[in-house]
Amino acid sequence: MSKLPGWLGQVGAELSRLSERLDERRAETEADDPLLGGTDPVDSGKDEAAHVDQVPAPPTYAPTVAARPDPVAAIPWGMRVAAEAGWRLLVLAGTLWVLMRVISAVQLVVLAFVAALLVTALLQPTVARLRRHGLPRGLATAVTAISGFVIMGLVGWFVVWQVMDNIDTLSDKVTKGIDDLKNWLLDSPFHVTDKQINDIAKNLSDTVGTNTEAITTAGLQGVTVVVEFMTGALLAMFSTLFLLYDGARIWQWVLKLVPAQARPGVAGAGPRAWRTLTAYVRGTVIVALIDAIFIGLGIYFLNVPMAVPLAVFIFLFAFIPLVGAVVSGALAVVVALVTEGVFTALMVLAVVLAVQQIEGHVLQPFILGRAVRVHPLAVVLSVAAGGMIAGIGGAVVAVPLVAVTNTVVGYLRSYGQEESRRHSPPPHGSTALDAAPSPAASAPPPDEGGDEPSPDAS
Repeated sequence: MSKLPGWLGQVGAELSRLSERLDERRAETEADDPLLGGTDPVDSGKDEAAHVDQVPAPPTYAPTVAARPDPVAAIPWGMRVAAEAGWRLLVLAGTLWVLMRVISAVQLVVLAFVAALLVTALLQPTVARLRRHGLPRGLATAVTAISGFVIMGLVGWFVVWQVMDNIDTLSDKVTKGIDDLKNWLLDSPFHVTDKQINDIAKNLSDTVGTNTEAITTAGLQGVTVVVEFMTGALLAMFSTLFLLYDGARIWQWVLKLVPAQARPGVAGAGPRAWRTLTAYVRGTVIVALIDAIFIGLGIYFLNVPMAVPLAVFIFLFAFIPLVGAVVSGALAVVVALVTEGVFTALMVLAVVLAVQQIEGHVLQPFILGRAVRVHPLAVVLSVAAGGMIAGIGGAVVAVPLVAVTNTVVGYLRSYGQEESRRHSPPPHGSTALDAAPSPAASAPPPDEGGDEPSPDAS
């Protein structure tokens, strides 16, 4: 009887250990079975720390709360595209605005450098030709630059000399022409009376008298403009000398400022832009010279005074597309009207229109060609924008700037497409079979005797 409690204690301990083993076996079974809420043994060690901090599931009686949508997904796709394009356009507009403010602050320097580029494009072929004949680079540059500047100075001196020499005769003819115009208006069918003409003359005199201060201020501003013009001319001369002498090294230095990834494209676009600018300048000079010669001859044979200065003005204004031809032609017609009468003015108008029609339909397409072909709407808009931004200088450089930009953009677009094709993966599968040349398209093999197939062989 004394051994019975000990035996019962051992039985109770064995039952306790058996119960613990069953609990452990049940826990392992639930952990191995995903349907019972367990996890994969491979991921059990990774997710052990996560299960410790896991938030318990809400009770079954809790209300269901819908999750809020992503704000980006709530905005329509079209509005998102518009917003993306809008802020990029704002950045571009801000960049252009800052650039224009900088250009406006140094407008004189920019116009002088652009004028130097235009003169360099005109004179650089002469430097290259002299160097091919054996002249050193410095001597060829000096001879070309000095010759060009001397010719320009002589032309300017000749124009001033002609104007000063004919100013008295022109004044007398203008007075006589005004009297003839007055008599013609009195006898014309417009029923203009002498009192109306006198009132118009009196109003003009009063206007000049009341605006004396404004005219004086304009004269002072004219002096400032002359000083700025001389300064810009000196800057353009020095810039032209250095561009003619050291243009290649200057371009190489500019290329170093371009990012390395974009450098090959810019290096290829630069020579093409320069060829376009050279073709534009040389073609415009030839067209302007032809206009000046033929219109000047017509004015000379019609006995209009100052035919040579008017021809020079026509040559200079021809560098402003569309607007320059109208202004110079109108100036020649007005001079003919006040000096020689209505009939001569009509004849001058006919000569100007005939030459300009030949220029627009024959000379420009033949001389300029497709190298600098710009749409007429782009010409009008660029001249208007250039005139509003920088006056006459802006109108002169607007069209060559648009032509060069068109060339550069077209080349960079083609270069980008070629680069994308070059770096794209090669075709494979059925695409490779379609891209491969077919045997029928290749040339037939030569005959056994070694003779090449005849052109007539089918």
